[in-house]
Amino acid sequence: MPELPEVETIRRGLLTGDASTPPLLGQRAASVSILWERSIASPSPRELAERISGKTVRGIERRGKFLLIQLEEEFLIFHLRMSGDLSMRFLPPEQPFQPAAHDRLILTFASGWALVFNDTRKFGRAWLTMDPRSVIGSLGPEPLDEALTPEIFHAMLRVRSRQLKPLLMDQRFLAGLGNIYTDEALFCAGLHPLRLSSSLTQSEAAALLAAIRQNLLQGILEHGSSIDWVYRGGSFQNHFQVYQRSGQSCLRCGAPIQKITVGQRGTHFCPVCQPKGQQENV
Repeated sequence: MPELPEVETIRRGLLTGDASTPPLLGQRAASVSILWERSIASPSPRELAERISGKTVRGIERRGKFLLIQLEEEFLIFHLRMSGDLSMRFLPPEQPFQPAAHDRLILTFASGWALVFNDTRKFGRAWLTMDPRSVIGSLGPEPLDEALTPEIFHAMLRVRSRQLKPLLMDQRFLAGLGNIYTDEALFCAGLHPLRLSSSLTQSEAAALLAAIRQNLLQGILEHGSSIDWVYRGGSFQNHFQVYQRSGQSCLRCGAPIQKITVGQRGTHFCPVCQPKGQQENV
């Protein structure tokens, strides 16, 4: 958390702004305040601040769970990890600078507005690089990319022999899925989280890809999921079928939702709608 829909929601909000904040596009950097140096993966905090100063924001992109802010010839890349957030905040020049709790990096613009990276748990990271591939080059395909056909997805599953839950969360296999949307997609596709990827038929793979896309698109439409203090403004949690519903009745069949641990992650599923097959590696 945040996953693809939450990161995409943040990207769109920064891109267009809203009634209370301006767009990030076109803002020219005046100064950088780094309040937690370990948030900077590379280069050094001092070099990052020097290289950003005076640069103008030319674009905002997303790749998986990463946000890429194009600053003329370089890219400022963020991974929000567990609790990171990016938002615009106005800093009145006549008032003393007062960062909020958990602010880690503040990029102040000539307009007086600032891009603020806030991260409660301090796991988020930022990179400044000429070549984004140095940071995101190992990511798998985007699940919403039309070039990812059901046939290609089936082939990707077949050449691996891994449990579905950890495989779908592996960013080298598919970029953007985390705990929430993986659990929801597997439920919609009727697939047990321990099912081996190599055992899926072509029709099952197509159903899984469709379920992934359905949940991600619905998540984006609902501005993501708000399940704790970390992420704000989303409502996809009101549509959860299994996630965080252990012990509650399945909305489809009425059986109690179960929770198990798979790859050190809590995993929610319906034992009736997602039955165990003969080819899981339990």
